[in-house]
Amino acid sequence: MQDPVALLHSVFGFSAYRQGQEEIVDAVLAGQNTLAIMPTGGGKSLCFQLPALCRPGVTVVISPLIALMRDQVRALREAGVEAGALTSGNTEEETEQVFAKLDAGILKLLYMAPERLASAATVPMLRRINCTMIAVDEAHCVSQWGHDFRPDYLRIGALRRSLGVPLAAFTATADEETRAEIVTRLFDGEAPATFLRGFDRPNIHLAFAVKDSPREQILRFAGARRGQSGIVYCGTRAKTETLAQALRSDAHAACFYHGGMDADDRRQVEIRFQQEDGLIVVATVAFGMGIDKPDIRWVAHADLPKSIEGYYQEIGRAGRDGAPAETLTLYGPDDIRLRRTQIDEGLAPPERKDADHGRLNALLGLAEATACRRQVLLGYFGEASEPCGNCDLCERPAALFDATEAVRKALSAMLRTGEYFGAGHLIDILTGTSTTKVRDKGHDQLPTFAIGREMSKPAWGAVFRQMMGRDLVRPDPDRYGALRMTEAARPILRGEAAITLRSDTVEKASPRVAVKMMVSEQDAGLLSALKSKRRALAEAAGVPAYVIFADRTLIEMAEKRPTTLDEMMGITGVGAKKLESYGRGFLEVITGALTGEMHPARKALVGRNAGVIFDRLSEEQLRLARGEDGIGKHLSCAHSTLRQIAERRPSTLSELGSIQGMGDLKIERFGEAFLSVLREA
Repeated sequence: MQDPVALLHSVFGFSAYRQGQEEIVDAVLAGQNTLAIMPTGGGKSLCFQLPALCRPGVTVVISPLIALMRDQVRALREAGVEAGALTSGNTEEETEQVFAKLDAGILKLLYMAPERLASAATVPMLRRINCTMIAVDEAHCVSQWGHDFRPDYLRIGALRRSLGVPLAAFTATADEETRAEIVTRLFDGEAPATFLRGFDRPNIHLAFAVKDSPREQILRFAGARRGQSGIVYCGTRAKTETLAQALRSDAHAACFYHGGMDADDRRQVEIRFQQEDGLIVVATVAFGMGIDKPDIRWVAHADLPKSIEGYYQEIGRAGRDGAPAETLTLYGPDDIRLRRTQIDEGLAPPERKDADHGRLNALLGLAEATACRRQVLLGYFGEASEPCGNCDLCERPAALFDATEAVRKALSAMLRTGEYFGAGHLIDILTGTSTTKVRDKGHDQLPTFAIGREMSKPAWGAVFRQMMGRDLVRPDPDRYGALRMTEAARPILRGEAAITLRSDTVEKASPRVAVKMMVSEQDAGLLSALKSKRRALAEAAGVPAYVIFADRTLIEMAEKRPTTLDEMMGITGVGAKKLESYGRGFLEVITGALTGEMHPARKALVGRNAGVIFDRLSEEQLRLARGEDGIGKHLSCAHSTLRQIAERRPSTLSELGSIQGMGDLKIERFGEAFLSVLREA
């Protein structure tokens, strides 16, 4: 085995390890299963690359993005290390070169995407090339509760068992829950040698701001750093393109990057960003993971990220050289609504959705922090720290107010309405806004009606946002996003604890142009649940979502809330075949209860007046099954007979007697009652 310290100098050009690297390298060299959590820029890659050069055989590196693999392979080759990657982005020639080097026994590191593990040929190939170690980069991707879940990462544990080789896992962001899942998924629950090297990146300046002309805010931020390399993260592909154009119009060198682009175009952006000084890339979160550009001086979020883990992963791409770097994250009510909707419309089970809402609350807590942001951020990952002096709140302390009374009013409004409503309706109650819904529900008669009219609706919105940030309230996935109180709020409600909130974000909350929503707030949660059901059915069938039902059909379901198949048949876009295929499933979403299977004879009448008649005939038959006195011989009619009566509508006992299945005894028992039902119809 070669001397790692000698290779550290001769190959990588370092005279000594960075803090925390040596112990990890020693554990990996010794063949121990290893889990290392290290901050971005802390030198994670070297901790598996250096042992790979010292150990016999090939080290396979599982990595989530093509850009990351290309970047590391390029850097290794520049350093004289034989490395290659097998990715979907390879040309045929590139793939042939990799296999030729593997067959010749000269390749030391082989990078692969996790998706390749699905191929039955992968394990035999890895045995053939003498794979002696597995390294997993971005190991948090294995966590189904994390911020960047990749299903194919779940195959890595089986690969380790199959090859019988040690595994070293690395990540920069993993809270306690995610770390526990990594151990379960990759190491079968057997504790690996674990190294927690801290999360702090003290050179990065942290700042958040409430959205107020967000495009201008981004342009001002970029303008003050003109000529410096930066990344702007956006929530949608379309926004990356429009914001990149705005930056170019303001004389910046800027381009966009998202998953909908051609692979060659994406690669060109990656190459430009690596090679050009001062280029700004406006991108979705797919960009930047593993891009080892040390001099990114700033990162801005034009939209709120999904979680603290995602946020820290993204800002961690700035200042990898240790020099000062800056960040700005914009957020507003629409961001929060979008992120809530993405959670509610996902296919995760309720407990996962609840946890995701909690993670989003934690990010709001960082955005609405009342003191040093770095203390809040590191506290989330279980680290304590002193005020950093390198965030916006350390530089300009937030204006605060005693919000105990306001929070108690908000909680009281929630409880008096049964925790069945979202913030919009609760704010209407607090401000004394007598909407139709408020009146219909009788909420204008509540003691809490108008008790908060001293504050504007936007100000109350800021209060609710901060309550979520303190995890005092959470949307309830089982109640279509209605807010429910958490245990943390009870001492405040009972008057046993006080709470301080930021007054500056409340005061900055100004009336905004109303965004036209697809449905009213009251129906928005149900619409999200219906979309989630549609998505699950579409994915199972391998068809686009609109093939199941169009948006307008789901909107009508959310607004009209049918409770029977007959009512469902009256919804625009629900035909007989779709009712047969999907009706019961969507009814169960709407009613929250299982719907019993309907007899074929009755099902044939769904949506027709004959169906209502059939039900009334069934009721009369049940009532008279043993006669008017309840002691006669039991008689009943077949479902097919009731269907014929409902459809043909006889008007006399003679006509009724001509229907198949109706004999003299049944005419005598049910005849007059059936005719009465038909006359009423």
